[in-house]
Parts: sequence; C-alpha cells; structure tokens
Amino acid sequence: MTLPYYIGCPSWNEPAWRGFLYPENASPSDYLRYYGQVLNAVEGNTTFYAQPSADTVARWAERMPVHLRFCAKLPRTISHSGDLREQLDAAADFRRLLAPLGERVAPFWLQLSASFGPPRLPELACFLDDWQGGELAVEVRHPGFFDKGEAERSLNRLLHGRGIERICLDSRALFSCTSREPAVLHAQSKKPRLPLRPTAFSQSPQLRFIGHPELAENDPFITPWLSKVAAWIEEGRTPYVFLHTSDNRRAPELALRFHRQLMGYLPGLADLPAVPGDGASEQLGLL
Repeated sequence: MTLPYYIGCPSWNEPAWRGFLYPENASPSDYLRYYGQVLNAVEGNTTFYAQPSADTVARWAERMPVHLRFCAKLPRTISHSGDLREQLDAAADFRRLLAPLGERVAPFWLQLSASFGPPRLPELACFLDDWQGGELAVEVRHPGFFDKGEAERSLNRLLHGRGIERICLDSRALFSCTSREPAVLHAQSKKPRLPLRPTAFSQSPQLRFIGHPELAENDPFITPWLSKVAAWIEEGRTPYVFLHTSDNRRAPELALRFHRQLMGYLPGLADLPAVPGDGASEQLGLL
C-alpha cells in the first residue's frame, strides 16, 4: 500500500474491531496482518507500559508488513523515571531490542510527563544527542511549553534544530463530548487538555487526534486538519495521523472517515483498501 502519508490507530490488538476491521472469527494472532492490510501506521502504546520480550519482537518482525510504521513509545521507566541523562543506556538497550523491526520503527516516541517542565530542558538536550533527525518525536505536556513564552521558544528551537518532531495532541473533540458514559469520563480524566501546536520540524509531522465517540461530531475539529495535512503532503512531507476515540472501539472507523475526507483535498489520493471485516460495507456506508 503506497500513500503519501501514514494513518493509523493506537494499537492493533483490539478484539472490539472484529466484524469491522477484522473478520468476526479472526484470531488475535491474525490482527496485525489484517490491520496492515488497511492502515499503514500504529502507535506503540504497549511499549510505554512494558518492554516486550525478545520473542515477542521476533513475532512482530515476522508478522508486521514491511510498509507498516510502528511508532514505539520509549518505556515510561525511561521517560518518567527521573533525569533523562541517566536513561541513555536504557534507551540504547530499548532500541537494540526493537532492532529486528528495522525501518518499520519510525519514529520512536518520547512522551514526557506533565511534570517535565522548562527547567529540565538541558536533560532533554543531552538525551537528544543520541538521536538523528527523524528518528524520534517528542510529546510534551507541561503548561510551560504552551504559553508562547521563552520556554516554549527554547523547546521549539531545540527540536527544530535537530529535526526532532514535536507531537501535536488534539483532544478538543473528546472534551466537547457531554456524555456521561464511563469510557468517555475515563478518557477525559486521563487525556491532557492543552493548546494546539501543529508543527513541522521534520519531514514527518505527527498528529494524535482524540475524537468524539459520535463520528460526525468530530468533523468541525477535523476539517482544519484536513487542509493542514494536505498542505504538508503537497510540500513533500510525510505526515503521521493517528485517530483515537474514547474507548477506541470506533477508532478505525474514524481513521477511514479522515482518509475519505482527505481525498477531497488531494485529487488522485487513492482510497484505503477494503476492510476485511464481515459486514464492513454496511458500517462504511455510515461514514
């Protein structure tokens, strides 16, 4: 599958996607294969919570399509465990662990905690010395990096100067939802609510969109991103776009909806391959 950008969801191991993205009788061992038939990127959230074993990585390497891009998050034992300058060896070990995936791991993600503020920028600068431009993308959550002051400018200069992307997380649609459903309330309690910072510090801008569970309610928030992503592609960049919903049950539907709408901004952009799930055509008609 050849597209001018990467589009995906937070994971591939979602039983709730059987009947849409996967056939009803799909085995969990086949999820990755089916996922890669339709989408070409996936967030590596699982590696944030626990490092996979070498055997697990070997299975991924065997099953993961060559065109798929796996944005593996550095484990929280690295990103959330004190001074980043003390985590250089651990980060190198993690990269060696995922080496069997080759170019499919691109880029790695460093998701920093909300407590990682401007005074710790020297740590980040030292940590980035071990990374080439395009190998890593960074997500910050401290309010001091969103106030348009000197701290934010310093962060942006640091990342831009090294070709390290600043991940943009857009949670506006999620927080526009007034549902009292437990999944929505849980997501709203966990996801950050921060100003937008759409950046293109590298060839691969990164967008994480946390959506409303009712797909059409996302359109006012997605529409500006469609023109932005289209412009990046026309500039010769290769954006990454990841779609979430509150419990992610409808994340693949939102991804397909995004792509179908993007086709209206980029004449000639091919549609995604047909989803293999049973009854998918009926659900697609609702997109």
